Amino acid sequence: MSSEFNELLPIAHDERVQIWIIGTRDQVIFTMNECYVRKLATDRVQFTPIIPAPFATGKYMTVLVR
Repeated sequence: MSSEFNELLPIAHDERVQIWIIGTRDQVIFTMNECYVRKLATDRVQFTPIIPAPFATGKYMTVLVR
């Protein structure tokens, strides 16, 4: 996951993309921070709040909409 991949994604500028992050609470927080550090997200508020994943017992999720 890096900003170089952003340029390679075949997405028009007027389209929106969702990136789902699912895992343990620590994994989700770590991945959110990685997305911010690698500039996939310009701010952590772009992520939805961390909630229990409805389809995976004991896992949590967040979504980044770009």
